[in-house]
Amino acid sequence: MKRIRKAWVCIVITILSATIGVSQNLNGITGNRDTSYTNAIAFAKDVKKYPQIKLVEEFTLENVQEEKDIIYCSDGERNLKLDVFQNITQIDSVRTAIIIIHGGGWRSGDKSQHFPLAQKLASLGYVCFTPEYRLSTEALFPAAVHDLKSAIRWVRSNAKKYRIDPEKIVISGFSAGGELAAFLGTTSNMPLYEGYGCEKNSSSHVNAIIDMDGTLSFVHSESGEGDDSKSISAATHWFGYSKKENPVLWQAASPLSYVNQKTPPTLFINSSVDRMHAGREDYTNSLKVYGIYSEIISFETAPHSFVLYHPWFNPTINGIDTFLTTIFR
Repeated sequence: MKRIRKAWVCIVITILSATIGVSQNLNGITGNRDTSYTNAIAFAKDVKKYPQIKLVEEFTLENVQEEKDIIYCSDGERNLKLDVFQNITQIDSVRTAIIIIHGGGWRSGDKSQHFPLAQKLASLGYVCFTPEYRLSTEALFPAAVHDLKSAIRWVRSNAKKYRIDPEKIVISGFSAGGELAAFLGTTSNMPLYEGYGCEKNSSSHVNAIIDMDGTLSFVHSESGEGDDSKSISAATHWFGYSKKENPVLWQAASPLSYVNQKTPPTLFINSSVDRMHAGREDYTNSLKVYGIYSEIISFETAPHSFVLYHPWFNPTINGIDTFLTTIFR
């Protein structure tokens, strides 16, 4: 099993190395921000079917300090920024860091999407980071991966400043951000995906993954990505190739392809939309083989954007806190 997986990874690296950088444009790279997915737009759509939901607004918490738009990596032309949320009443303890990646189909969304989540988790004692990353209107896969690896390394490099335990760094995300979180967690320190970013003297490995409704595989039978019959799918825009044109690339971009004995404990928090957690059972079964802990929280009646709404917001916070308390006890 291990030899087969190693051989597959070698094949993927060879083919992907030749593919990256020559993907088709598909008229997708415009340099302009895509604003088709925001919290307000998602709510306006979902409230029609779920009239009981309430959009979670940002909090004003006296014990939470916020630092906005810190540059975590720069190539001279593009400054990548993140925000920091920390509890200012906990001045003596070494804390767990949670990096929260926004969703939006690798094409839309904004780092402010999960400010409420970061604020509430910070109030519990976590140090939370919300990084931006290059979307598919700006750069194709794996640019976003390279950016977020830099963000992980930046957090680890600044562990002393923010009183973080460098071996308690959690990568989390929602939707496309959940897929990215799982991908980052399963490809720690893999040279192909490290990029040429910042903080190269630090490690990009993480100690836990929290995937909130992010797919685990683009090529799994459960996956809904890749149907370009009516319009170009979000993943096709991100890869620059359709699934039919380059299936190896689509498989190589799937977190499920890299699950191994070093994959960290993983929490899945999922909605009722099955295709949003395609490959989850295969992923958790692989973790069991390696004796790695995992949990699944399912909100059986929730829409895909559940984490943005009451009544699922507080249970999500509680689930994250319980999971991290369990694995880091």
